Amino acid sequence: MFSNKSILITGGTGSFGKRFVAHLIKHYTPKKLIIYSRDELKQFEMQQTFNASCMRYFIGDVRDKERLKAAMREVDYVVHAAALKQVPAAEYNPNECIKTNINGAQNVIDAAIEADVSRVIALSTDKAANPVNLYGATKLASDKLFVAANNISGAKGPRFAVVRYGNVVGSRGSVVPFFHKLLDEGVKTLPVTHKEMTRFWITLDEGVEFVVTNFQRMQGGEIFVPKIPSIRILDLVESISGNREYEEVGIRPGEKLHEVMVPEEMAHHSLEFEDHYVITPAIKFFDKTVDYHKNKLGEIGQAVAEKFEYHSGTNPHFLTVDELATLDKATI
Repeated sequence: MFSNKSILITGGTGSFGKRFVAHLIKHYTPKKLIIYSRDELKQFEMQQTFNASCMRYFIGDVRDKERLKAAMREVDYVVHAAALKQVPAAEYNPNECIKTNINGAQNVIDAAIEADVSRVIALSTDKAANPVNLYGATKLASDKLFVAANNISGAKGPRFAVVRYGNVVGSRGSVVPFFHKLLDEGVKTLPVTHKEMTRFWITLDEGVEFVVTNFQRMQGGEIFVPKIPSIRILDLVESISGNREYEEVGIRPGEKLHEVMVPEEMAHHSLEFEDHYVITPAIKFFDKTVDYHKNKLGEIGQAVAEKFEYHSGTNPHFLTVDELATLDKATI
């Protein structure tokens, strides 16, 4: 699907972008792989590893619509990964978070429509479901913008979809490298916000493969949610430190005890497939009727139960301490 095609990744110097690029270079022969980000140092560092002839590096911010338009000329597919993601930072700098996560999302949409891009997938977060913090609220707004963009683009314009998943193991900002750093510094008890906390858990490779597959599945307007395991924070502490010694420091501003990826309120819009869920659009597109029960790969989905909720605390699949330890060693 991606061979001889041009692909642009906003925020492409991040953890996801690097792994996504590595996957495409390994499995496809892209015409162009465009890294669009605002940090020249990170681009320089990335060029030392990813310097294939198909690579292009564009310095630019998603807040800059004109620069996005220039970068998207003759592009076939876009992955929108750029965002301000730190929950406490967003609480203290709300305007900056809104400028990037909401205004930037609209700029990506406008540029993609003007450039007549084929397909766009925006990366979301479990914090966008029933948000209690500004970061989650901006990502919910972004999700709504990308879903509604299918209406704006019309019958023959770009198709837009969203991928929503939980914490990415070992990514920048993840608690795992933070815990390792503390242990390396000689700390004996790890800080946890609350001993009952649970989170959804996904590896970078799983996230990349899910996005790649959804480019093939998408019809436009879907929010794709993978079926992934949950973790208990004290199990994570034990898997990394070898014991369950911890110091409870309290929940940070805007933080939840558990996360949700499919809220109960959206159950009547949600479908279950073998390895994922799809939240279908709450709005109807004027140009055509889409049957989301069967995707472009021919996979068949069924409506979820009336009060279904995909919740990290009630998820039937939790990783064990041993599984977490094995996963940790594989991602170090």
